[in-house]
Amino acid sequence: MKLSVLDQSPSSEGDTQDVAIRRSLALAQACDAIGYHRYWLSEHHNSASIVGTAPEILMAAIAATTRRIRIGSAGVMLPHYSSLKVAEQFRVLEALAPGRVDLGLGRAPGSDRLTARALNPYSNAAEDFPRQVVELMHWVEGRALPDEHPFAAIGAYPQGPTSPEVWILGSSNYGAQLAAHLGLPYAYAYFFTDGAGTEEALAIYRRYYRPSERYPAPVATICVWALAAESDERAWHLFKTREAWRVGFERGLRPPLVSPEAAAAAARDYDDADRARIDALRRRAFVGTADAVVAKLRALAVELALDEIVVNTWTYDHEARRRSYELLFAANASA
Repeated sequence: MKLSVLDQSPSSEGDTQDVAIRRSLALAQACDAIGYHRYWLSEHHNSASIVGTAPEILMAAIAATTRRIRIGSAGVMLPHYSSLKVAEQFRVLEALAPGRVDLGLGRAPGSDRLTARALNPYSNAAEDFPRQVVELMHWVEGRALPDEHPFAAIGAYPQGPTSPEVWILGSSNYGAQLAAHLGLPYAYAYFFTDGAGTEEALAIYRRYYRPSERYPAPVATICVWALAAESDERAWHLFKTREAWRVGFERGLRPPLVSPEAAAAAARDYDDADRARIDALRRRAFVGTADAVVAKLRALAVELALDEIVVNTWTYDHEARRRSYELLFAANASA
C-alpha cells in the first residue's frame, strides 16, 4: 500500500498564519525525504484554521525544493476560476517538475456561499463544472478542442513532453459519476464524511468507468484523517486538538487550532451533544501507535480494493505532525 499526504496548512493559536504556509513547505520536504508517494494541498477560503488558500502557488515552492515526490492540488475549486487560467498555471508547474504534477479538481466552494461569490461574482458555479473539466483536460494535456468549440483556436502554454495527471475529487456520488464518465482518476474525501458513502461512491465509479487512453482502468484512492505517536496515550492527547476543532466547526466557528491542554480545559464546558459528537469521532478515528493505525489503514485498503491511501493529519505542534507522518511511513514499510 502506497501512502500519500493531504496538507491543509492548519494554523495554530499563538502563531501568525503565515507560519502555517512555511510549515507546509517544510513538511513537504520532509515527506519527500521520507518516501511518501504524493503531496497534495487543499484550497479553502475565509477560514482561520485552514489557511491553504492557493495550492498552485505553494505547489511551485514545493516543486522547486523537492526531488521525487508527486505534487498536487486537492483540490483546485474549479468553479471559482477560468479553465484556461488553471491550465496555464499547471502547465507552468509541469515545466518546473516534469512528470510530478497532479491536478485535483473539486466542485465544492471550499467555503461559504458569500466567499464563493467574492472569489468569482460572475461564475455559473457548479452548473458549469463538467464543461470546465472537459476544457481543462484538453488544454492541460495539449489536445485541441473540437473545431466547433468557441475556444478551439486557443492553447495553454508552456507545452512540454509531459502533462499533469487530472483527478476528480469528491465526497458524494456526483464526483464518482463524472470521473467514471471522463475516464479520470478519482479521490474520495473519506475524512470529510467520516467514511459515510465511501463504498457506494467507489462502486459507482468502478461500475460505470469508461476507459480512456491515459487511464485504461479505474484509478481510485481515499483521503483519511490519521494521527500516530509513540504511544496510544500520547496520540489521544494530541487528538484533543481535533476534538475541539470539530466542536467549533459544528457551531460554525473556524478558529486556529488550540493546544491539547486548552482543548481539554474547554471540554469541561461541553454539553451532551458535544460529548456525543466527540464519542462518535473517537470511535471512527485512526489514532494510536503507528503499527495500530497502519493495520487499520491496510485493512481499509483491502476492504475497498485500494493500493494507495492519502493521509491528512493535524496537530497543534508542527513537530508532532511531522513525527506522525514519519512513524506511519516506517510502520507501513515494515508491515
